[in-house]
Amino acid sequence: MTVTDPVTNLQTLIRCASVTPAEGGALTALADMLAPLGFKVERMTATEPGTPDIENLYARLGTDGPHLMFAGHTDVVPVGDAASWSHPPFAADIAGGELFGRGAVDMKGGIACFVAAIARHIEKHGKPAGSISFLITGDEEGPAINGTVKLLQWAAERGETWDASLVGEPTNPDRLGDMIKIGRRGSISGFITVHGVQGHAAYPHLADNPVRSIIKLTEALLDPPFDVGTDNFQPSNLEVTSIDVGNAATNVIAAKATAAFNIRFNDTWTVDALKAEILARLDAAAADQTLRPGREPTKYDITWSERPSHVFLTRNNALIASLSSAVENVTGQRPALSTTGGTSDARYIKDYCPVVEFGLVGQTMHMVDERVAVSDLETLTEIYRTFIQRWFENADL
Repeated sequence: MTVTDPVTNLQTLIRCASVTPAEGGALTALADMLAPLGFKVERMTATEPGTPDIENLYARLGTDGPHLMFAGHTDVVPVGDAASWSHPPFAADIAGGELFGRGAVDMKGGIACFVAAIARHIEKHGKPAGSISFLITGDEEGPAINGTVKLLQWAAERGETWDASLVGEPTNPDRLGDMIKIGRRGSISGFITVHGVQGHAAYPHLADNPVRSIIKLTEALLDPPFDVGTDNFQPSNLEVTSIDVGNAATNVIAAKATAAFNIRFNDTWTVDALKAEILARLDAAAADQTLRPGREPTKYDITWSERPSHVFLTRNNALIASLSSAVENVTGQRPALSTTGGTSDARYIKDYCPVVEFGLVGQTMHMVDERVAVSDLETLTEIYRTFIQRWFENADL
């Protein structure tokens, strides 16, 4: 196997049907790439009652510091209708200068390129003056319970520490060099239930329609805006994602109504402060009886998602400068430093070391005919190779 070639690496990984939670041979294939380079490769299986067991991989080259971690996942989302693909989703065919397959950009492509990059670095310069590790999960696209969180804990309990981490998620919206993620917004989800009194639509005075109240409560969450944004983050944004009464009859007032919401928030807020603001808005709306004249305040319950994601911002100059200069050196483009988008496993890594994210163009991720330009694989490999060299030169700055 010529692991200096990212195309060959990626074809090998794509041909492993590692749809979450199946390992599919992908971690074994990755181990086979890393072991000949001198990495000590270890596998750990994480378990949790009620969830599938997940296989994960940790590999380290070197024993001394500074220590750079590359993080990512080999699991992929389902292919959907395989017949709709122009090339079989696990064949890794190349056509028209593009490599097709599930996981091509999210994110087996990033892993393939980083393997090729470290192989080229070793070939040209020898082993780095420090350590490089791969922290690779099989549970990023799934519940994310038995993946990165437990793999980090497992490694830390064995004495592993890291000075910086690069996550190879597809961060670029249009072309390689567009964007480095230096942080992420937080995320909280909640579920509201309004309790009414069921009755006949012709006799509303004998019932209490919860739809009237759920309208007021959700309006209170949507307006006014939570903030106007900060220097590094866009404004916090709440979306009501579902309103439901489960009522098929048009002449029956339902007994309850439910609503679900998600808010992506910036560094204006902590999780606790944001929850308090949301509760204050709901309580005020519950007391507003504009739609329910003469009624008692609305009775509602709220439950929160078990694991909110906390907002974070990376300020490590050596890490950001090394990656930014590598991107600019290879592509001629200065990347934007961004905190946009959804969450990633970087939200867990940030508790152990500074972390940034940079990978392929993400336009086709999770889509039918997910694909990557072959030329982008070579470009990303050279960005990663340059970054590795510069980070070890600048790690102590």
